[in-house]
Amino acid sequence: MYKQLTAYKTAFSLAMDVFEMTKKFPKEERYSLTDQIRRSSRSVCANIAEGYRKRRYVKHFVAKLTDADMENTETQVWLEFSLACQYIQEETKIELYNKTVEVGKLLGYMINNPKKFSSK
Repeated sequence: MYKQLTAYKTAFSLAMDVFEMTKKFPKEERYSLTDQIRRSSRSVCANIAEGYRKRRYVKHFVAKLTDADMENTETQVWLEFSLACQYIQEETKIELYNKTVEVGKLLGYMINNPKKFSSK
């Protein structure tokens, strides 16, 4: 089950950290930066789950994991903006950024070794 994957667990934890962090963002960011970073961090989990359900089809599985990796990278960009706009401290940015790096490594492993996750 996808919920048991280390990549999913780590990405879910990151998404929840992002959710908590953005509760403190200014109201004028509600429909821009707040929505963007929440959406991209959550999308990593959704893409992992969608891909896992299609893991029998290696190309589809890898494509969804690649989408997850792109969303993870987008989350990194929004963290940079959050710091530049002074909505978060450097320590918070580093902590969450490091989590995105870990998610990226886990996704990279899955992308490079899709048959280890095969349902066949």
